[in-house]
Amino acid sequence: MRKILFSIILVLLCCTQSLAESSVWRAQKGESVMYLGGTCHLLRQSDFPLPAEFDKAYRDSDSLVFETDIGEFNDLSAQQKLMSKTMYNDGSTVDKHLSPQTYKLLSDYCDANGIPLEALKTFKPSMIVVMIEAVELAKLNVTQEGVDTYFYKLAKRDKKNVEGLETVDEQINFLARMGEGNEDTFVRYTIEDLKSIQQHYESLVGAWKKGDTKRLYDLMVADLQAMPKLYKELLTDRNKKWLPRIETYRKTNQKRFILVGAGHLVGPDGILEILRQRGYKVEKL
Repeated sequence: MRKILFSIILVLLCCTQSLAESSVWRAQKGESVMYLGGTCHLLRQSDFPLPAEFDKAYRDSDSLVFETDIGEFNDLSAQQKLMSKTMYNDGSTVDKHLSPQTYKLLSDYCDANGIPLEALKTFKPSMIVVMIEAVELAKLNVTQEGVDTYFYKLAKRDKKNVEGLETVDEQINFLARMGEGNEDTFVRYTIEDLKSIQQHYESLVGAWKKGDTKRLYDLMVADLQAMPKLYKELLTDRNKKWLPRIETYRKTNQKRFILVGAGHLVGPDGILEILRQRGYKVEKL
């Protein structure tokens, strides 16, 4: 379970690197063609320009498909709803949901990084974990808008159709529930994993450079299986829900570029393997 919580963040914030190889795939069945690529919400400035394969898939696509509608998710009302869902509304505070030992770990981390824990106490661990991960990623200069926002803006500029695989409310509810029932473990392992975040991040980037799906799976997904409930909620349930919609794209003449976290693509339960099992020819672009 050593890297479980960091794996969660990587699934949500998967990164890319601007090199010749990339993790973009072309899936074809009959005359139907679609592209699949990874997303991340934050990048380093050095990660731009993005790999040419992303631009090639974008140019050849009529529509773009994201996990959710990014414009709607970034709207003020959606962000207010996210804040509300990730805060205790019953007068409770996070210290009441953590053991004294884990709360001290959190307090010590915040003190060392100049974070006012008192201002965060009304937030649930799901939001606190995202916040402290963002602090550590910022130390690695992972602060730029990511692949999804980049292509969302391009699609809007070019008047290409944009779709979401799940609603904004569904994604907000999922984010709010992360770690529910396992708050103590969720926070404790996150803080412990932060000690090796740079090494783990660089390993992930290295795997991404090579398009190494096995290594990406090992780094991002395998550890999650030690927590079956979380693995099911984070990956397999969502993949199963998305796939019927993805398959309906065959009924249209449009080519789509599907941009989701790489954790959803790789491994035996990943979308790429399921498409192969359903008769698609899947190959790296």
